[in-house]
Amino acid sequence: MIGALELGILYGVMALGVYLTFRVLNFADLTVDGSFTAGGGTAAMLIINGINPIVATLAGFVIGFLAGVITGLLHTKGGIDGLLAGILTQIGFWSINLRIMGSANLPLLREDTAFTAMRDTGLMGNWAGPAILLAGVSALALIVYWFLSTDLGLSIRATGDNGPMITSFGVSTDNTKILTLALSNGLVGLAGALVAQYQGFADISMGIGLIVVGLASVIVGQAIVGQRRLLQAIFAVVVGAVVYRLIIFLALQLGLNPNDMKLVSAVLVVIALLLPKFQSLGQGIGNPGSRGKKEKVHA
Repeated sequence: MIGALELGILYGVMALGVYLTFRVLNFADLTVDGSFTAGGGTAAMLIINGINPIVATLAGFVIGFLAGVITGLLHTKGGIDGLLAGILTQIGFWSINLRIMGSANLPLLREDTAFTAMRDTGLMGNWAGPAILLAGVSALALIVYWFLSTDLGLSIRATGDNGPMITSFGVSTDNTKILTLALSNGLVGLAGALVAQYQGFADISMGIGLIVVGLASVIVGQAIVGQRRLLQAIFAVVVGAVVYRLIIFLALQLGLNPNDMKLVSAVLVVIALLLPKFQSLGQGIGNPGSRGKKEKVHA
């Protein structure tokens, strides 16, 4: 239970990145499957070669940032459809990640990581661990909130809402898209670096299907917490990541086959996407008088 909470909070960093593209920019970015592995593999390789874990973690952000820049350039300057641009970058990073890691798996069990000090002092594995990690991710969420409240952040939000309108004010939507994709994948790469250190290994397949996890975190979290205000929407995705990991934990505890976890993730996203439609349908059925009044007025 504690482990699921800790891992869910770390995945909240990834969910913040997916939120930037999926909700703010209104861009379906599949680059995250590659940038997550890139962040984890880069951090693991640097740590194995004696680099400070904090520096290695920041390097995970940088490699993810670069992956986002590539997708942004393919989409904006190359004129390639956003979905296809993300797929192309994701596929290309499979080979790049293998080059970075040198093998399909890098163990970190004997290496000092960003969590070694917490484990040595007994802060991991009890309620202190989730509390400390939540404080760190909450600080990151506040930074994202501050950034989206700046003039540049407002330009990015306007790009997602109405690109032609913000262009008429002299804002380059190409630049805002590239920057948002870069920051999004930077956060995803940072999450990959943290998760690899927490789990004690980096694997070439650790990012497969991650976009579904990210979407589930965003959609489920905002369905639970809401998204009327910006700060509320940002913290909702972190809550969604934790809830998602707890659902997976409970499913495994009930004896569900681990091979079915991807299916469970997909079903969760489908349910979360269809839930608002079911709610509106139920309201329409539960209030038939409103329809009758409208028909009477028309008559």
